Amino acid sequence: MRSLLFALALFVAPAAAVAQSDEAAVMAPIDAMFAGLTARDGQAILAQVRGDGAAAVVVERPDGTRSFRRMSWADFAGGIRPGAERLEERMPDPLVRIDGDIAMVWGQYDFLVDGRRRHCGVNHFDLVRENGAWKVQNVTWTQRTEGCGE
Repeated sequence: MRSLLFALALFVAPAAAVAQSDEAAVMAPIDAMFAGLTARDGQAILAQVRGDGAAAVVVERPDGTRSFRRMSWADFAGGIRPGAERLEERMPDPLVRIDGDIAMVWGQYDFLVDGRRRHCGVNHFDLVRENGAWKVQNVTWTQRTEGCGE
């Protein structure tokens, strides 16, 4: 029995390590985009995306109304401007799914300005692997100021 468990561990451990490595590779351009946001560097964000993709947001207002806005990557990055406030986006528990050269990342996020939550929601990233490198094709997110938790 002990040798069966040992053999199983030898099989499962490498597979789990590969899965974690693949997930880290998928998360790398997203993490770099978040770092670009914090640095207020639109070019750093553009370096992580495919030019033919887009960003889209559904804003949920406290009165229940919603609006939808789609932006090219150039427009999205152009909205990242120098400023004194510290911007930070946190996505603590992303769900990563990979199939060959496509991936999807879904997760709740908090957007902070000077360490205080400005809004929250859910991010959905679509990624494509080209020439061994993951790039963000599209991102869609919800944005709300209520129901964010603590």
